[in-house]
This record gives sequence, C-alpha cells and structure tokens, in this order.
Amino acid sequence: MDATAPARVLAEAVQGHMRLIQAVTSQARDRSTRSRLASVGSEVAGLAGWLSWDMGDHGSARTWYGAAIKAARQSADPLLLAYQQGSLASFEVDAGNVAQGLSLIHGARRLLGRDRPAIAAAWLSSLEAVAHATAGDERAAERALVASASEVERLHSADPPPWPWVFVFDERKVAAARITCGARLARPRWVHSSVEDASAALSSGHEKQRALLALDVASGHMASGHLDAAFTLATQALDVGLKLRSGRVVERARQFRRGLSMGNPPVIVRDFDERMHDVYL
Repeated sequence: MDATAPARVLAEAVQGHMRLIQAVTSQARDRSTRSRLASVGSEVAGLAGWLSWDMGDHGSARTWYGAAIKAARQSADPLLLAYQQGSLASFEVDAGNVAQGLSLIHGARRLLGRDRPAIAAAWLSSLEAVAHATAGDERAAERALVASASEVERLHSADPPPWPWVFVFDERKVAAARITCGARLARPRWVHSSVEDASAALSSGHEKQRALLALDVASGHMASGHLDAAFTLATQALDVGLKLRSGRVVERARQFRRGLSMGNPPVIVRDFDERMHDVYL
C-alpha cells in the first residue's frame, strides 16, 4: 500500500499495530514467544521508520529505526538485525551522514559473518556503493557495485528471498544502484549505461521508488546538458511526489533543481519551479 497511498494515511494504522504487538508481548511468558513477537515488532517498527522517512520526518524515522534494531536484537535473529541496520544505514546516507551509514553497513556484515546469504551481501554492497558515491569516492563505489553484481550471480532466481527480504534482489537492482551512484557522482555515463538494465525498476508499480530513480536519471541528463529530457523526467517524478504527498520525493526534486544555476532558465525549468512554489510537505 505504500506504493499507492500517502505515508500519512498509513502511519496511524501501523502505529496502532505496533501498540497491539507491544500489548501482546507484555503478556507473553515464555522466551520463545517473546522472541517471535520481537521479530514482528521489529518489522513493524521498520515500516514505521520507512513511512516517517517518506514523510520527511527524520527525527521520527531515526526513533522508529532505532526501535526496529532494538527489537531485532531481542529476537536473536542476526539476519533481521543486519537488515534493520542496513535500512538505517540507507536512511543516514540519504540524510548526508555517510560515515555513520558506512559504520552501520560494516557492522551488519560482521553480524552475518562469511556465511551470509547472497541476497544480504548483494544488498549491503549496493548500499555501500551509494554511500561511497554520496561521499564522492568513485573508485570505492565502483568496487562495491562490482561486489554486489558478483553476489547476485550466486542467487538462484527460483528461490524465494529469505525473510526479512520480501522482494528479489537482482541485476536490475544493481543497475538502479549504479544510476543512483552516477547521479551523486555527476557521472552521466554511469546513469545512461544502466538505464536499460534498470528499465523494470523504472516501470515498476511502486510509484515513489520509480519517482526517486527517475530523478536520478534526470540528474544524469542534466549533467550531460540535456535540460529538456532532465526536466521532463523530473517534473513527472515531482507530480508523483505531490500526488502521494511524499516529502522524500519532493525533497529529492529540490536537490535536483539546486544542481542547475542559470540566470534565465528555459520555459521547462520555469514550469518546474512553478510546481515547486508553495509546496509544503
């Protein structure tokens, strides 16, 4: 439902679910039941963190992700704990706290050891690539992308992803990460060379994620000097952010616009600015 409904509409129901889990857990007497309920509570808290992030409420997002990590520790499930640490890492990197994000990613790897599932290794390497790209380290980002692609080759497409992963992680996800890296490094070649491989992600049913990726592709076009293509994509993404009241998408659109400094911008840029005017999410 996060793909089609504003996060504010979902947040109250998720928090109510969290209160129910806490009430049931407080009545549980044996350790195994409490551990299972802690796993559920961690997943719900992680969803609450994701929704807060989408609303642009960073303080609440950190609080919820912290609760998700605490509950994951109580569940004694290292895979779940690594997943929640990686989720918080992704948030912190997006907020500009790269050092903290990388520390969380490295800690998640240590939790899982050398026998970690391929999907976990591929996902963590993709997060690491985006972190390095955010810090401007192209070589480190490239190494992490290669590592992620290598782990994907170990995956069997017929196997369902292990919980807490819900969706498969494949070559298209690596291509999408490369697009994001290219946008943050201002390397349009990275963006353009990966668009075809990431086409499924660009046409997926998750509108918010598609909008975020489209803004990265738009950044690649802008770095190449193709303003019409860049702002056509960015305007479509912004419209999705406004329709679904996604603070995260709108803020990413603002970041995209700050990448262009021009005294007398063309009509397509002025139209974009007009859409951004008086937007408060």
